[in-house]
Amino acid sequence: MGVADTARPITRGMSRDELLALPAAVDLETANRALGLGRSKGYELAKRGEYPCRVLRLGNAYRVVTAELQTLLGLAA
Repeated sequence: MGVADTARPITRGMSRDELLALPAAVDLETANRALGLGRSKGYELAKRGEYPCRVLRLGNAYRVVTAELQTLLGLAA
């Protein structure tokens, strides 16, 4: 098995149009993608309460308020 076979896929960010089309709240995976964070780093920051915007904990799931994410990225209306 070569290096290419074991490499992780590259996480790409989101376009402005994709960000503006998001629902009112998104899962942590989507927020991580918007911020260019890897899965492990995003969950680590959320767990420590250090995510760059407010994270809501709903049972076992994390949700990020899209308006706060858009403000952080300079897309607020």
